[in-house]
Amino acid sequence: MQARIFIKNELELLLSLFKAKTEEELKQLEALEVPIVTQAIGAYREITVSPEFRELERLRADARNNEASALANAERRGYRKAEEKLQGVIADKDARLADRDARLADKDARIAELEALLKNNK
Repeated sequence: MQARIFIKNELELLLSLFKAKTEEELKQLEALEVPIVTQAIGAYREITVSPEFRELERLRADARNNEASALANAERRGYRKAEEKLQGVIADKDARLADRDARLADKDARIAELEALLKNNK
């Protein structure tokens, strides 16, 4: 809302009341001294200080925190599963590379034997 409230009609006034998000905005609306708005703001304030309302707000906050926590846990589980899968892929590729390295080493040894035979036969 703006610093000052300019109301053109009753509907706009009521919409402004529902859009108000801060105590300052409520005070600005209350300062207009429109009885229905003043009554509505008074009823709102009365409700928000009740133990039942505070308990509902606490439960809503807990629900939001639980949801955020559940989402974060699901995300971590997803990362762990992906990491486990990738570790398996990496291990498989490492094993293949080790096998190829062993075959290359065998071939290098055979080449060295053949080169030694050639050198001795000259």
